Amino acid sequence: MLAWIDLGVIINFIKELRSMRSKVKSTMTKLGSSLIGLFFFISVFFIIYKFNKLDRILYDPLTPPSMWCDHQPCCPITLFDRSLLLVQPFSTSLVYLLGITTLGIALYIIVNHKYQQSRIWWSIALLLWGLGAILAGTSYQAFSYEIKCEGNVFCTWTSLWEIFYLLLSVGSVNAMMISQVYSSSTGTWRKFQIYYALVNMSIYCVLVIIGSLIPLQFLISFGMMVLFLAPSILIFFVHNLSRFLKFKKQADFKLLWVWLGLGIVISAYYLYYIFGITEILWDRGLWFSDNDILHIGLIIWMIYIAITVKKYVVDIP
Repeated sequence: MLAWIDLGVIINFIKELRSMRSKVKSTMTKLGSSLIGLFFFISVFFIIYKFNKLDRILYDPLTPPSMWCDHQPCCPITLFDRSLLLVQPFSTSLVYLLGITTLGIALYIIVNHKYQQSRIWWSIALLLWGLGAILAGTSYQAFSYEIKCEGNVFCTWTSLWEIFYLLLSVGSVNAMMISQVYSSSTGTWRKFQIYYALVNMSIYCVLVIIGSLIPLQFLISFGMMVLFLAPSILIFFVHNLSRFLKFKKQADFKLLWVWLGLGIVISAYYLYYIFGITEILWDRGLWFSDNDILHIGLIIWMIYIAITVKKYVVDIP
């Protein structure tokens, strides 16, 4: 009997060793993939930082530094004993609030991840989005004069801050795609989403490198970024809609409103921009821009994401 017990213990021990080996192998594979991805991102950022020719793209219409504040509010400030121009103070506060709120929600989700890979990837997505918002606010609004105009004959159209914002934004949405892989995808569809996220990000990085080095304005524009984000948002919506119609799960219904909400916010931004409401209000001495509409909408959107992810997003086998 003792021999049989010992044999059973040995067999169980061997099974545990095999299970541990499988887990270690899986962990090492994920770690290796993460390191490769990190190295790729660092390489992209370094190439753009080192070899970009962004200063060749001038603001249209040609604008000398002395005229930068003619079409937007500016406020002189002193920061660390240096005199600066704070551009669009109200808009700056909104975009920084969006960035800080998003980073706070990313921290909130990671603290409450409960070992759910889907929540971890949501936190990564929001971390990238929050950092991107702060970079964008710094260059598009707050310190745009110092970044694009100071020391130049004419102000430039873009900057490294904005290029990195574009990359982080596309990376954020692709991280959302990976999150959906863990929370609601299986089989062939799961593989498709993983490959789609990797290919989407890789192609976009290559195009941004080309756009920064040649340079080509359209490849590093907000519109180009939206072209890469829009299919992902459509995939999210169609996927959650089909799952809701099939399984009637509350999680899919809530996530549907995440994607619908983003679509509503972006549509409001473009309508405001197309009708030129920013300029109409500014002619009357009031500053409330299309970006303000976007950022207020995104703050509300982020709060909804925090509630939805914590309550409804969990991994599936």
